[in-house]
Amino acid sequence: MSAKTDVAAASTAGSPPPAGVVPPVPAEPHKNWMRRLTEVPEFGVVAACILVFVVVTAVKPSFANGDNLQVIGLDLADYGILAIGVTFTILTGGIDLSPGAIVAFASMVSADLNANAHWPVWLCLIVSLGIGLVIGYLHGWFVTRLNVPPFAITLVTLTAAAGGALALTQGQPISGVSPFYSTLVSNGVLGVPVPVIIFVVVALAAWFFLERMYAGRQIYAVGGNVEAARLAGIPVKRRILLTYVVSGGCAGLVAILVIGRIGVGDPSVGNGWELDAIAAAVIGGVSLYGGEGRIVGVVAGALLLMLINNALIVLNVSPFYQQVALGLVLGVAIVADRIRALRRGRPRPRRLPRSVTGAPREPAPSAQS
Repeated sequence: MSAKTDVAAASTAGSPPPAGVVPPVPAEPHKNWMRRLTEVPEFGVVAACILVFVVVTAVKPSFANGDNLQVIGLDLADYGILAIGVTFTILTGGIDLSPGAIVAFASMVSADLNANAHWPVWLCLIVSLGIGLVIGYLHGWFVTRLNVPPFAITLVTLTAAAGGALALTQGQPISGVSPFYSTLVSNGVLGVPVPVIIFVVVALAAWFFLERMYAGRQIYAVGGNVEAARLAGIPVKRRILLTYVVSGGCAGLVAILVIGRIGVGDPSVGNGWELDAIAAAVIGGVSLYGGEGRIVGVVAGALLLMLINNALIVLNVSPFYQQVALGLVLGVAIVADRIRALRRGRPRPRRLPRSVTGAPREPAPSAQS
C-alpha cells in the first residue's frame, strides 16, 4: 500500500496518518472570475463609476461628449493630485486640511511675481511648488517635534493661507500672467490634456513608492501601529514628516495648473477643495485610522467624485444640492470606513507614543487610589 493509500485510509477511519507521512493539503475551493473580481477592495468604487457614467449618459447624452469628458479630466487632475497628497498623511493616521488654501496662496504669489514683478515663468513655477513643500515641511515639523495635532496645525494654515491670498491684492485677481500657464493646460498628447498626464504620472509615482519601495511600506506600518513601527526601527518622525511634505508639494503643483486653467491668479480658488480631496481618499478605501488604503482606490474615488459633481451640473441641479450630495457621499464613505474598522478590531485611532512625541509621562496611580 502506498503512502497516499495509508493517508486516505487513515483519514477515512478518523485516525491520524502514520508517522513520517505528510497529509495532503486540501485544495482551495475554486473561485470563478466574478467572485475574484468582487473580492478586489476597489471593486465597489469602480462599479459605482461605471454605473454613474452609464445612467447619466442615458439620461443626458451630452454627458459623454468629448468636451465634457475633457472637463472631467481637468477636474480629476486637480482634485486627484490633492487627494493623493492627502492620502499620504491619512495613511499615518494624520490629516491635512490646508491643500485648498495652499493652492490659493501659492497661485497668487506665483501670478504676482510673474505678472507684476516680471519674474521668469520657470522661476515662478519653482516658487509655487516650493511654497507647498515648505508649508508641508513646517506641518510635519510641528506634528513630529512639538506634538501639535495635525488637525490644529493644518487648520491654522487653512485660515492663514486663505487670508494671505486675499490680502496680497485686496481680494482682486491678478491678470497678465505668462501665456505659458495656459499653454501648459491647453496642450495635450493624443487628445489627452497635459494636466491629466501629470496626474497619471503622480499617481504612478505614488503607487510605486507606497507599494514597491521599502520607505513606502514603512508609512503603512506607522499608520497601522506606530509603537510597533518604532520598535522595529522605523524612523517614525521622518516618515510622518515626509507625508506632509508630499501633501504640500501636491498642492503647490495644483496651484500651477489652476493658473493655466483660469488664466489669472484668483484668491478665491481652492475654497473647500480640501474636503473634496479627503472625500476622494476615503471613498477610495483609505482608512481615516491610518495604515490602510491604496492609490488605485484613491484614483477611483476621485473619478467617482468628479463624475457625480459633473453629472449634477449637467443635470442642472442646484449648487446647494450639489453640496448636499457631496456630504451624503462622504457620509456613506465614512460609515463604511467605520464598519471596516470595527470588523477588524480597530475602533480607535492610534496616537504617537510618548517616546516619539516627547509628551510627559502620565503619573502612575497610587496604591491608595
